[in-house]
Amino acid sequence: QVQLVESGGGLVQAGDSLTLSCAASERTFSSSYVMGWFRQAPGKEREFVAAHSWSVRNTYYADSVKGRFTISRDNAKNTVYLQMNSLKPEDTAVYYCAAKKGVVITTAGFTSWGQGTQVTVSS
Repeated sequence: QVQLVESGGGLVQAGDSLTLSCAASERTFSSSYVMGWFRQAPGKEREFVAAHSWSVRNTYYADSVKGRFTISRDNAKNTVYLQMNSLKPEDTAVYYCAAKKGVVITTAGFTSWGQGTQVTVSS
């Protein structure tokens, strides 16, 4: 199973930007992996945020973050990023990196998960 380690979380103010990183233990950025970001706010279920498929060069975002968040990956560093701009208090959550084998982006079926990193946005 792929090991994933997130970093970059913290406390920011509304309107600020933050970049999360997810380092993978092996080369998951071959054409057979989809990488994703999810988040879970207190008292809520975990929800999909964004995903990237290297093989089809495609990305997909939840409506709540579209236009504000950008997912990207650096194959040389085995790292996927989540650039978050114009942060809102409702973006406060624990953010998780995830991976699954496959080429088509779906919001389910991820099999490897990181431990999560806390993002807190104050108003």
